[in-house]
Amino acid sequence: MSLARRGIVSRPVLFIAFAFAVMADPVSSVAYTIEASLRSLSGHLSLLLVTQVIVLAIIALVDVNYWQLVGRYPLGGGSSEAAAKAFGTGWVFVPIGALIVDFVLTIAISVAAGGSALIAYFPTLARGRIALGIALLVGVAALTWFGHGGRLIFAAMTLLFTASAAVMLVHGFLHPAVAHGRAPTTGPTGPPVAAVLLSFPVAMALATGTEAPSTAIGQLGQLGADDRRRFARGTLALTLVIVAGLTIAITALAVRLHVGIPGADSTQIADVARASTGGGFDYGLFQATSALLLLAAASSSFQAGPGLLKALSRHPQSAGVGILPRSLGTTNAHHTPYRSVAVYVAASVLVLLVAGGHEQELVLVYAVAVFVSFLAGLSAMARFSVREGRFGLALVNVAGAVAVAFTLVVNLARGYPLLSLAATLLIAAGLYVAWIRQGRPSGVEDVELLAEAAADQ
Repeated sequence: MSLARRGIVSRPVLFIAFAFAVMADPVSSVAYTIEASLRSLSGHLSLLLVTQVIVLAIIALVDVNYWQLVGRYPLGGGSSEAAAKAFGTGWVFVPIGALIVDFVLTIAISVAAGGSALIAYFPTLARGRIALGIALLVGVAALTWFGHGGRLIFAAMTLLFTASAAVMLVHGFLHPAVAHGRAPTTGPTGPPVAAVLLSFPVAMALATGTEAPSTAIGQLGQLGADDRRRFARGTLALTLVIVAGLTIAITALAVRLHVGIPGADSTQIADVARASTGGGFDYGLFQATSALLLLAAASSSFQAGPGLLKALSRHPQSAGVGILPRSLGTTNAHHTPYRSVAVYVAASVLVLLVAGGHEQELVLVYAVAVFVSFLAGLSAMARFSVREGRFGLALVNVAGAVAVAFTLVVNLARGYPLLSLAATLLIAAGLYVAWIRQGRPSGVEDVELLAEAAADQ
C-alpha cells in the first residue's frame, strides 16, 4: 500500500510526485529530439528554432484534446477506452498495439540515449556502445524485479535534470565558456518552408508521453474522479510548460553558440552543455542527470509495458481480460510480472542491436507508434463531439487529428518507419484474433485502466 493511500502524503506532494514521475518520458526526449530535428534540416541552425516552435504548437493542440479526454474519462483509460466507446470494442486493439510497440521503443531509445550521454563524457566508452546499451538495459530491467516503488525516483530524476539544465542554460546565456564558430551544414535545404514542414515530424518524438497522464491517473485509487481529473490536467499543463521551456531555451542557446550536428562520440545537447559550462562540474552534473533521467524513462516503460501484458493475460493474479497466456501474468513477491519483463527485454535488445546502439537511428521509428495511439484517441474525441453537437470542440479534435496524421504520413514516407506501423498493426491484429478465440471477454476496453490500477498495489 502506498504512502498516499495511508494518508501520509499531502495532496500537493502527491501531485508533484505524480506529475514529475509521469513526465519523465517527454522531458527526457528533449535530450535527443532537438538533434534529430537539426539532422533532418541538414544542419541548418537558422531553421531549427521555428521547427521546434511548430512541434510545440502541435503538442499543445494534442494536449487540448487530451484535456478533453481526461474530462470524459477521469478514472483513466486513455485512447484505448475512447476508441472502444467511439468505434466499437474491436478498435481498442489499435491503440493497445501502438502502446506495446511504443514501450519497447521507449526502452530502446532511452537506453541508447543514456549510453550516448555517458559516451559524450567518457569518449573511450564509444568502442563498446552496443555492449554498454545492453548492460544498461538489463540493469534497468533487473530493477523492475523489486516492483513499482520507483515512481518517486522518476520524479526526483526529472526535477534534478530540470534544475541542472537551468544551471547550464543560465551559464550559457550569460557567460558561455566557448564561442563556437559557424557550425557546418551537411546538405541543401531547398525552400525554407518545405524544409521545415518536412523536418518537424522528426522532432515530434517530443510528444511521446503526452497520453501518459490520461492513463496514469488509474494509479490514484485513493482519489475521487474530480481530483484525478485535476491531477491529470495539471500534469498535462505542467509537462507542456517544462518541455516547451527546455526545448526553446536549449534550441535558442544552440543557435546562439552555433552548436551544430555533433561528432560521432557526442550529442548536440552535450555539445551545448560543454560550450556553456566549459566541461567542469556543471557539465558533468548535466550529463549525469541526463543519463539518469533517460534510464528512469526506460524503467517507467519497463513497468508500464509488462503491466499491460499482465492485464491482458488470463492469470488469476492479474484480474486481466483473458487474452494472452497466463504465464505473462505470473508475478513475484513484488507484484512484478517477470515473464512479461523478459519479453520486453528481448524485444528491446533486438531493437537496440538493429540501431547499433544509436538513439538517432530510432527517432523516426519512435514517432510512429505513439502517433497511431494519438490518432485513435483524437478521432474518438471528434466523433463524440459531433454526436453531442459540440462542433467547436469537433473542429479542435479534427485539427489535432489532421496534424497527427500529417506527422505520421511524412515520417512513414521515409521508408523504414513503416516497420513500426507494421509491428503495431500485427500486434493489434494478433490481439484481436486472440480476443475472438477466447469468446470476446468483456473488460478489454478498460485494459489500460486495469494495468495502471494494478501498478499501485
